[in-house]
Amino acid sequence: MSTYLDFEKPIAELETKLADMKQLAEENNVNVDVAVKTLEDKIKKLKKDTYGNLTRWQRVQLSRHADRPYTLDYIFAISDKFIELFGDRMVKDDKAMVGGFGDIEGETVMFIGQQKGRNTKQRQMRNFGMANPEGYRKALRLMKMAEKFNKPIVTLIDTPGAFPGMEAEERGQGEAIARNLKEMFMLKVPVICIIIGEGASGGALGIGIGDKVLMLENTWYSVISPESCSSILWRSWDYKEQAAEALKLTANDMLSAGLIDGIIKEPLGGAHTDPELMAKTIKKTILETIKDLRRMNNNERYLARIDKFSRMGAYKELPEKVKA
Repeated sequence: MSTYLDFEKPIAELETKLADMKQLAEENNVNVDVAVKTLEDKIKKLKKDTYGNLTRWQRVQLSRHADRPYTLDYIFAISDKFIELFGDRMVKDDKAMVGGFGDIEGETVMFIGQQKGRNTKQRQMRNFGMANPEGYRKALRLMKMAEKFNKPIVTLIDTPGAFPGMEAEERGQGEAIARNLKEMFMLKVPVICIIIGEGASGGALGIGIGDKVLMLENTWYSVISPESCSSILWRSWDYKEQAAEALKLTANDMLSAGLIDGIIKEPLGGAHTDPELMAKTIKKTILETIKDLRRMNNNERYLARIDKFSRMGAYKELPEKVKA
């Protein structure tokens, strides 16, 4: 049974009516083809109108949809074979960060990404997709392994942020993320980063430095979540919709600001409505992007990556006399 968000209720009502109509026609052996076709057309038009005019907050809601595919869902759907690798060789294996070698039509790729859980037990095990320092160190270990064997890296980003607990800070959360940022700039293999759900703060940036940074259509990428922004500015979560608008955190916003390189279109209604099609689209994008990136040699590619991120933001150099 599908899960509907608040703004999808009109669609849900029509789809329920359509299902009832079909069932009634079958039970009473009545031909209602014309009525069914009319209602299906109405539903299709309503979906186009609804999903074609989503607010920023509604896209945030879609990015968190309970049925939305997670990192491992995509990896298993995209890969012909996947070998998961574990541990950071220092503390332990962080279940919120997953990774390993996968084969895509003969192309071996190192997949790395945050993994959320479907039920309470899984969410606790995966820590709601919030990695500890050992998760980021594990990710870096796998990146270095991919570089050693000259294999491209694909990161799938979906996290509400790095874990903010005291134990994470004690083990060097900030240092682990900062080291990943530095090391990812210098990787000599193609690096593709894809935001598949939530892209929050340093938790996302810790595996988010790539030659190509892409976002799925109904995802968000920001230094802070709308709820946290609302609680800081208004001392309440009640203004999360206004915060989402002010943050300009959607894929279109990020592309307009030059902070990402492209948007991957989702099926009408979101990735969860057709996970198989979404996985095929991501697979095709990965293969095409790897092919494009290999047109440059390793040194050219990593220098272009540094240059791309260096151009983000705005700064002004002071004259030498002022500096003194």
